[in-house]
Amino acid sequence: MTDRYSFSLTTFSPSGKLVQIEYALNAVAQGVTSIGVKARNGIVIATEKKAPSPLQDVTTTQKVVKISENIGLVYSGMGPDARVLISKARKSAEQYRRIYREPPPTLVLVKDIASVMQEFTQSGYGPRMLE
Repeated sequence: MTDRYSFSLTTFSPSGKLVQIEYALNAVAQGVTSIGVKARNGIVIATEKKAPSPLQDVTTTQKVVKISENIGLVYSGMGPDARVLISKARKSAEQYRRIYREPPPTLVLVKDIASVMQEFTQSGYGPRMLE
């Protein structure tokens, strides 16, 4: 029954719930914790690495990655979605560097990646980032 109401972000089920929001909250609940701490002389980024399957080698998963010489990224969600966002962030950083001949400010990359995420959030039943 809920499948009839899960195709859109703004379609309420008869019980008054937004099913897509419930799906998103369940996905977040299955994620791991990541944290970053800024100090005067550097930063510390930490995350938990859990293998979703005993068949997966945990040493092959990277959850902390370098985007540019001044920006790093840690993710807590789905690996394939994160890989797409990491790729887009690296491309955006490189484009900024080619134009301005300096590393991109963090805010510029945050806005670029946030707009990509917002676009796929608002498209509702459209293609996922992976497609």
